[in-house]
Amino acid sequence: MNKSSYVYILASQRNGTLYIGVTSDLAKRVWEHKNKITEGFANKYDVHRLVWYEVHDDINEAIRRETQIKKWERKWKLRIIEEMNPAWEDLYDRLAA
Repeated sequence: MNKSSYVYILASQRNGTLYIGVTSDLAKRVWEHKNKITEGFANKYDVHRLVWYEVHDDINEAIRRETQIKKWERKWKLRIIEEMNPAWEDLYDRLAA
């Protein structure tokens, strides 16, 4: 059995700066973003609100999806966020519960 993998989008605020990533441990990875554990784009631009994610059975599938979404127009990214999370709530609280 494969471990689940996740494609996720973080936002600085509603309609703000977006960060798209992939991980096998979503709660841990978002916690790392929130606590600025690693240097990089998300840390530099204070992007730490989990606004969207998708579960995949295979890490390679998740990486392909991440690559695909990164190439999308911004309005398409905003659309998938709004479909899952119209209020742009921080979904991390649901993961951590």
